[in-house]
Amino acid sequence: MEISLIRHGKSQLIENDRIAFADFKKWVEKYDFNGVFEESVYPVGTIEKVTAAKLVITSDLKRSVVSAKLLNSKTKTISDSLFRETELPASPRILLNIKLKPNTWAVILRLLWFSGYSNQCESLSQARLRAKKAAQQLIDHTNEHKSIVLVGHGFFNMLITKELKKMGWKGRTRTGAKHWN
Repeated sequence: MEISLIRHGKSQLIENDRIAFADFKKWVEKYDFNGVFEESVYPVGTIEKVTAAKLVITSDLKRSVVSAKLLNSKTKTISDSLFRETELPASPRILLNIKLKPNTWAVILRLLWFSGYSNQCESLSQARLRAKKAAQQLIDHTNEHKSIVLVGHGFFNMLITKELKKMGWKGRTRTGAKHWN
C-alpha cells in the first residue's frame, strides 16, 4: 500500500509587485483562482507515482485540480476541501501600511502563524487536527485502492506527512517544497 503526496504545479499568477496587506488578500484570491503552468517535462518519479495510482485526490483549489489533470487525465480523481492549503492569518494592524512583495507577505504571515498567531484563520493546532483527519481519509482510500496520490499543497502536505508517520507509515524524512515534487 502506498500514499504519495505531490505539490501542485507553479501558479499562473506571476504578479510580484510590492503591495499593502489589504491588497495581499486579493492577491491570494487570484492565486487560488488561477491554474498552473503546463510544463514540457514533469519529474519522472512524479509521473510514475501518478500513473501507478488507482485514485488521485486533490484539494478543491484550481491549482491542485489542474495539476492532477496535467499529470494524468485518465486516473479517477476526487476533489475535497479537506485537503486545502493552510490559511494565512489576517495581518496585525501595525503592518497594514507596509508594502511588500506577495512572497514576503506570505513568509511573514506563515512565520506568525507558526508562532501561534491565527487572526481570522485556522490555527496551527486546528490545521494539525484537519491533517490528522486527512491522513486517516488517505489511509481509508489506500485500504480500498492500494496506491493513491494526493496532489495538494506544500504546508498541508507537510502536516499530513507528520500525521501519517505518527500512524506508523514510513516515507521520506522531508517533503519536497518544489512544485510537482
